[in-house]
This record gives sequence, structure tokens and C-alpha cells, in this order.
Amino acid sequence: MRSSLAWLTEIRRALPLAAAVLLVGALLVPMWRITLTAPQYPGQELLIELYAYPRLGGDFAEVQGLNKYAGFYYPDPVYVDPNYEISEAAIDVPEWLLGPVVFAGLALTGAFVAFAPTVRKLKTGLTAQFVGTIAVFVGMFAFIQYRLHQAGHSLDPDAPLRGIDSFTPPLLGPYEVANISGFAWFGPGGYMTLVAVALLAVAYLARDVDATVGELPELARALPGAVRERTSNGGRRSNRGDQAATDESERDRDADRNPEIGGGDRVG
Repeated sequence: MRSSLAWLTEIRRALPLAAAVLLVGALLVPMWRITLTAPQYPGQELLIELYAYPRLGGDFAEVQGLNKYAGFYYPDPVYVDPNYEISEAAIDVPEWLLGPVVFAGLALTGAFVAFAPTVRKLKTGLTAQFVGTIAVFVGMFAFIQYRLHQAGHSLDPDAPLRGIDSFTPPLLGPYEVANISGFAWFGPGGYMTLVAVALLAVAYLARDVDATVGELPELARALPGAVRERTSNGGRRSNRGDQAATDESERDRDADRNPEIGGGDRVG
């Protein structure tokens, strides 16, 4: 019987663990960055860095001074005191505290899936994790964009600059407010999150094979040929393929009932 460590070298088990490490690491660095240019700072770009929890980095103090002219304020996390000044006119975003909970929860899920005791449970876990992770991040993206819309449509009417129309800062991309230009994009944590999701996608696609991480280059080289072969067959499955799928399903069910069947497909 193969050891637990040997099983964890499989692509479908190792990549969820690697994704878990990346998701935890993403909490330690900025998730999002905004660069700003303004006439008050000629030839200079100001940088704001936002973390997955209520913390800002970079030139946030200088930018806070610019925001006051337009009546746009950093959000209030409500239940904690962040490292920046909170205005009474700021919108409330108590859910910002949940960022570490979400990332840690997804990381723990990856570890749990990687140690699934049978192939059948592993496949189910990989599918659920991949779909769930996509759903979580799409939901987070949409909710953050809503909060940005809310902030841009709650400008302080007593701000020094009058006549500024309400606006919606994009989560990703350029925008302008009065004479201030901004560009929002991923920070290091955002890129780490994207890589983690990509690893989960690869693990999901490799759920039916027991290839190890060391075999990834060989599989990648063989992929174009496999795609061409499947395309040339018109996507039709042969009777032999149907029978093989049926046999594999039966083996998985037998392995769940008896750990000694199917080559001892249990972590131990």
C-alpha cells in the first residue's frame, strides 16, 4: 500500500494543497492596488494597497487628503479600527472582516479534499471545491463592485469641490474623478489567488488520472494530440469507452465499500 506522502504527489491531490498555501499566503500581501495621478502631485503616481482585511498600504494618507476634495472616503469596517482615519460620511463595510475567514476556509477545504480516502470521494471533492471556489470569488467580486458603486454615489455634499457627478470606481481598470485619474488592478495577493484557482482547475481536469506532479510536463506535451484525436472523432464515444467508464464507476463503488479493493486506494 502506498504511503500518504506518495498519494499526495498525484496531481489531483498535490495541486489543491499548493492552492491552499497560495490562498493563505495571499492574506499576507496586498490583494488590490490603485495608482492615482493628480495635478497636486506633478510627475508622481500615488499608490494605494488594499488587503483582504481592513488595512491599507502605500500612499493612503496622501490619497485620503485628495479624496476629501471630492467627498469620497475610505470605507468603515465598523467593528475594528483600521490603520486609517474614518470619516463620519464613509459607507459601512463590516463584511471586510470576513476576508481572512473566506481565504482560510477555502485553504482548509483544499487540504481536506487532498486527503480524501477514496478516488470517488476525491473526485466529488475536487468538483465541489472548484465550483464552490469560483462561486465564492465571483460573489465577492460582485459585492465589492457594489460597495464601490455605493461609495461613489454617496459623495459628501459639503466637499470643497462642488458639482462632481456620482460615479462607480471599477474594481479593475481606469477611472477619473474631477482632475484625478486612477487605475485599479490586482496586487500580489490577487495574482496568488488567480494562480490558486488555476491550480484547482487543473486538479479538477486531472481528477480521473493518477498521474503525479512529475508527469505534468509529459501530460502537457501530449495534450494537443489528445485534443486533435478527440476532435477528429467528432466527440463520439465508443462502446468500449462506455464500458470502461462503467467499469471504473463500479471499481470506485467497490473501493468505498472495501478499502482492500482497487489497489488499496486509501491514504495510509
